[in-house]
Amino acid sequence: MLVYEIVRKKLDGEKNTAEEISQLVMGFVHGEVSPEQMATWLAAVYIRGLSDEETWWLTDAMAKSGRILDLSSIEGVKVDKHSTGGVGDKVSIIVVPLVASAGVPVAKLTGRALGHTGGTADKLESIPGMRLSLSEEEFIAQVKRIGCAIAVTTEDIAPADKKIYALRDKTATVASIPLIVSSILSKKIAGGADAFVFDVKFGDGAFMRRLEDAKALAEGLVKTAKLAGKKAVGVLSSMEQPLGRAIGNAVEVEEAIEVLKGKGQEDVRELCLEISALMLWLGGAVTNPEEGKSKATELLDSGAALESFRKLVAAQGGDEKVVDEPERLPKPSFKREVKATQRGTISAISTRQLGIIAGLLGAARIGSEKVDPAAGIIVLKKVGEKVDLGEPVAILQSSNPIDNDLLDKVGACFKFGEVEKIPSILAGFIG
Repeated sequence: MLVYEIVRKKLDGEKNTAEEISQLVMGFVHGEVSPEQMATWLAAVYIRGLSDEETWWLTDAMAKSGRILDLSSIEGVKVDKHSTGGVGDKVSIIVVPLVASAGVPVAKLTGRALGHTGGTADKLESIPGMRLSLSEEEFIAQVKRIGCAIAVTTEDIAPADKKIYALRDKTATVASIPLIVSSILSKKIAGGADAFVFDVKFGDGAFMRRLEDAKALAEGLVKTAKLAGKKAVGVLSSMEQPLGRAIGNAVEVEEAIEVLKGKGQEDVRELCLEISALMLWLGGAVTNPEEGKSKATELLDSGAALESFRKLVAAQGGDEKVVDEPERLPKPSFKREVKATQRGTISAISTRQLGIIAGLLGAARIGSEKVDPAAGIIVLKKVGEKVDLGEPVAILQSSNPIDNDLLDKVGACFKFGEVEKIPSILAGFIG
């Protein structure tokens, strides 16, 4: 069909066919569909929406625009998890080895920092020697050998997504649930896993600010994954304040190791146990999520998950001694405390702004600059905690001198007042 007709149908609110959507996507990737034509179709989708079937067809076409990993040689149900992005989100570092320690293979493709949110790849690369760029053969062989692998997504995985997302970004069509679902899921499907847990975040530090929007996204991801023949569950988790107390790269690895040792921050531990429970259930290691949580707790507290992490680090060239000696992780040249300008109770934290400032300190790429593995923020006070005048509420750290302006900006992120209820980390499940 003529591209003109495909675009016109969606502008008029009609349903496109699988063949039409595939023609549009593949044509755009290969330069046979113009940016203007694709932009018009995306705008029509933004306004008119897509049916469940159309969302799946778009996802499938985007996944098939590049290489799809074949994990069939790995025995068992291969599971993966995806987070929509948060501040201080070090969950993957914990749950991947935890779930693998139960015998469920975890084949995880991951990304780098995006906007105000951190990237698992950048965090793990703060471990000296750790390599996240694996060939398909290395990736599969490692999962077979130790039960898990974490690798960066390569350019030939769902290349249509990168090209379409760039156009969405220019045309203000990013905030469309079907387009977001297709963007996330096309890469996940191309990664070859059989089952997914989607950690969809909401709140100030999330891309989806409102809980109802996060719920709609989670429902779309789970529904579309099932249309693809995959097992899937969604978790709704709060990003009203940072997850844990560490924001950055090496600092988050250190905090993750504490959780893997059966200690660490309670909110991080709780979320990791819930996600691991669902992954164990989808992977067939347990008969229900409740049993999965009990199993995950046992693996965390027994040290099995920690040993699995040690194997993961060693397998990918990292310094496994950091597991026992976190001081071997990169350390900052500069540290500065942010002190409270009043006394009272922390009532709210501007989480998104803290993520942005961590990036300015060097925890994320800005322009052509490299990531500073030692940069970040340690949050000393969280919602509901009392603070005295002059008491430190955060520590900023970087390999470069830290301006007073950043201290003031971080200080302004902490709000004081009455606290009716401390935000719960979990807000529900979809699936």
